Amino acid sequence: MRKGTVDLKTGGMLLVMVMVFVFAAGAVKVDTSVEGPIKSGADLIMIDTMKALGPLERPPVPFFHSRHTEALAKISRDCNTCHMADDKGRLSPKYKRLVDADRQTVTDTYHINCIACHRELAGPGQKSGPQTCGGCHQENPAVASTWKDLAFDKSLHYRHVKANAEKCERCHHEYDKQAKQLVYAKGKEGSCAYCHKDTPVDNAMVLKEASHFQCIGCHRDRMAKNQQAGPIGCVGCHDADYQMGIEVVKEVPRMKRNQPDVVLVKTGEEARPDNQWPTAMHPVPFDHRSHETYSSSCKVCHHASLQSCASCHTNAGKKEGDHVKLAQAMHSVTDQASCIGCHQEKQKVPECAGCHAFIAKPANRQDASCAACHMTPLPVYVNPANAQETMDVAADLLQARDLEAKTFAAGKIPDKVTIGKLSDRFAPAVFPHGKIVAALVDKTRGSKLAGYFHAEQGTLCQGCHHNSPPAEKQPACSSCHGETIEGADAFRPGLVGAYHQQCIGCHQSMGIAKPDSRDCNACHVEKNKG
Repeated sequence: MRKGTVDLKTGGMLLVMVMVFVFAAGAVKVDTSVEGPIKSGADLIMIDTMKALGPLERPPVPFFHSRHTEALAKISRDCNTCHMADDKGRLSPKYKRLVDADRQTVTDTYHINCIACHRELAGPGQKSGPQTCGGCHQENPAVASTWKDLAFDKSLHYRHVKANAEKCERCHHEYDKQAKQLVYAKGKEGSCAYCHKDTPVDNAMVLKEASHFQCIGCHRDRMAKNQQAGPIGCVGCHDADYQMGIEVVKEVPRMKRNQPDVVLVKTGEEARPDNQWPTAMHPVPFDHRSHETYSSSCKVCHHASLQSCASCHTNAGKKEGDHVKLAQAMHSVTDQASCIGCHQEKQKVPECAGCHAFIAKPANRQDASCAACHMTPLPVYVNPANAQETMDVAADLLQARDLEAKTFAAGKIPDKVTIGKLSDRFAPAVFPHGKIVAALVDKTRGSKLAGYFHAEQGTLCQGCHHNSPPAEKQPACSSCHGETIEGADAFRPGLVGAYHQQCIGCHQSMGIAKPDSRDCNACHVEKNKG
């Protein structure tokens, strides 16, 4: 998506699209165990189309797209050389065909046309492609794909919205079964992946084929009109360096889908006469607008549709949600579409990792942390089935929340801590305790997420005092970490190991270069010998 206008008549246009998706494989792992230089690129396609029609008789064929487009451009040939157009003039991503017929037909399509082209171009003194079976079908080709998935995030989406004058119908459609055609359903726009899956479903194309069909076709149309357009070749989208050059819109306006600002995440599909909540946990006020700002796309949370989580993930679980219950969907530690999973991923950023890398994750989270989300019971006068009433409750709870990370008063926090129990070799180490605490507080300032989960005084302290509850006076490290490792202490480091693991590990996790972990004298002053 680089800036500039591309002319259809220029060489740059001609060189890009011959077999962009012959189509078997975006990024595949290729055996590179043979000797010799390895050829790599984001445009590597492994032609294994035949496996959809039965077992492969020969190894897949490595195909570098750019090499072929450049060769064709030199003889004034373009995309139509290898790709056929449908009745709407759109080029099929398949090679020399619109659909996969029988196995023999597809096989002949490749063999006859590829070999014929290679023979044609193999004139006197001219290099061309192989013309024998073994020349294409290699057991261990010395090739490697550098293909990288391109995330169509909200920045790219917004740029496309502007480029298409907010005509959402240019991209968004659904299949009308009665009319047997694609139609635009205003207000029901969603991610392409909601209908187009990795494998064929009903009449929908697979996602890879549909996206290239739509995206490249649109880009080519704009180029033909001398309009600004995105790339139409593999490298333009799937090369890591090119992706780094994609313009990013920093302040993306909110999408116009009448989505709520706040939501009360609740369980129970039906209201009870007494309005009592049918669950052991309180409902959760959720700042939907803020999460839109933080997320790269709606699909981060709404992975299957734009409906509410509870429409698919119910208390009992149902087919639409793959029988994943609501509690599981919200608390999964391995799924970034869940609240807990996403928050744990955020803990890996350097500002947070220094502490969270060492905080033990309890197996049973029935502790004070639950109350950070499950704040309070639903008032008895509120009807759980009334969306507006529950939204008002959520808004009030969020507005009353103080999102500033808390710690103890400066006078209660030791300025320096002297560590003198480690070794006879070094003088006592002076630890700038107050300075470290101030730095942690500063790193959390302005972060709603940090403020949300560090509202209790002393929570920040648990990064170091990791097995102690938040308290003004923390026990000494030596109360848990002994001088030696014996008996019940065998599963925890000794005092020396604990200090070094904690201090050095924190610095490494937060990207703090000094002091160097290999430089003992940076923290310890060696005593005079003798």
